[in-house]
Amino acid sequence: MTATLTVIVPAHNEEAGLPATLEAIRRQTVPPEKVVVVDDGSADRTGEVAASYGATVLRPPHNLGSKAKAQNHALPVCDTDLVLAVDADTVLAPDYIEKIKPVFDDPEVVVAAGNVQTRFTRTVWERGRSIEYLFGFHWNRPIQNGAGSPVVCSGCCSVFRRATLTGFGGFPERTIVEDMDFTWSVQIAGRRAVYVGEAVAWAADPETLTYLRKQVWRWMAGFFQNVRLHLGGLVRRKPMLALWIVLALAEIFTAPLWWATPFVLTLGMHRPVGATLTLWLGSELVFTVPPLLYAARRRRLPVLGVMANVPFVYLTKAVNVYYAWKALIVELVLVPLRLSRGLVVYEKGHA
Repeated sequence: MTATLTVIVPAHNEEAGLPATLEAIRRQTVPPEKVVVVDDGSADRTGEVAASYGATVLRPPHNLGSKAKAQNHALPVCDTDLVLAVDADTVLAPDYIEKIKPVFDDPEVVVAAGNVQTRFTRTVWERGRSIEYLFGFHWNRPIQNGAGSPVVCSGCCSVFRRATLTGFGGFPERTIVEDMDFTWSVQIAGRRAVYVGEAVAWAADPETLTYLRKQVWRWMAGFFQNVRLHLGGLVRRKPMLALWIVLALAEIFTAPLWWATPFVLTLGMHRPVGATLTLWLGSELVFTVPPLLYAARRRRLPVLGVMANVPFVYLTKAVNVYYAWKALIVELVLVPLRLSRGLVVYEKGHA
């Protein structure tokens, strides 16, 4: 018997972007049984827009304060086998549900998510993020999935087995990134999380530095909150996933050293500038270009257009490194010492 599915869309002041999200859900080749929009304290016409698309609209008495809390507000009205959580600025490919549902034929699979790409490449920050996504979702995620240990099922388009989700207590509210928290928790418990590369979704990423900083700070703080909460359990129960986390930590630790290498070689060791930069950039491109060429081919994107976006990824990487180190200090040092509460306020990554 085919699994039934409800879509939950948490939305706070999403009047402008919500129509594209709901239209994409309406056009699914395998339609959901129900669409629930949580109008979470919006000051615009979010609720009216959702109702015009035939969605069930829930309005909490006040703004709940986080995406996980808004999603949990909708869980009691969900009675289907599966729940698909979609961000209000994310557009699903028409066959997203069709592509992702079959993995739940395996009763051990409790969460799955698809291949996320950028909807827009208008600003330098969006263009940089597009490279991060092409690399991550066509290189890192397939490798992790092949090893049976995805690091995260992206919260903008994840499907959950409802019984397991409700048995867990709903979407986790104890960290600022509920998707990573649940992905790690279920794997520690011996269940499966799956990446489905053929199921594609397009997310609206931060278009300005202000919103990029908010999003990356939330992501990095949430990552280290989960490290603090789960790393011991991962080492004992899911060592392969623990390995990916340790590699991510190593990358964070070594990134400043790698970025400083050209300056150390030229200013400190008086190596020729041209030769140093050639070696550094050559090393970068050797590891970056092949996966990008593969991703461009898979997504049928113009190769020259993709390559033209490569310089901008170093801007987003700089933001990533800064907030990764800030999050490391706050969440792994100051919070255990009770000198900080850590990040507890959820802020959106777009206007």
